[in-house]
Amino acid sequence: QVQLVESGGGLVQPGGSLRLSCAASGFTFSSYFMSWYRQAPGKERELVAAITSAGGITNTADSVKGRFTISRDNAKNTVYLQMNSLKPEDTAVYYCKADRLVYHYWGQGTQVTVSS
Repeated sequence: QVQLVESGGGLVQPGGSLRLSCAASGFTFSSYFMSWYRQAPGKERELVAAITSAGGITNTADSVKGRFTISRDNAKNTVYLQMNSLKPEDTAVYYCKADRLVYHYWGQGTQVTVSS
């Protein structure tokens, strides 16, 4: 059974940091391209960051560039999103996604709220 379980979300003040984790099981994690998306209330889901299967190439959206970093540990079947210098506009539900060929899996999401 394929599972992607996000954790690490919560309430943080502007300027603070959080690290999200996404633990994968039920598929060959090291063969999958992994990404983080987010969806704010009333907005479409958007890509935040992505990383290749071996972790050699990463990409982040312009809106988070320089503040967010994606990484993965294939030995632990986990992908991370380090979020620094958080802003209120980063408030959203954050989802991880796994992609390989015709296979696409989503996690259930974790809420991140940036507010004073």
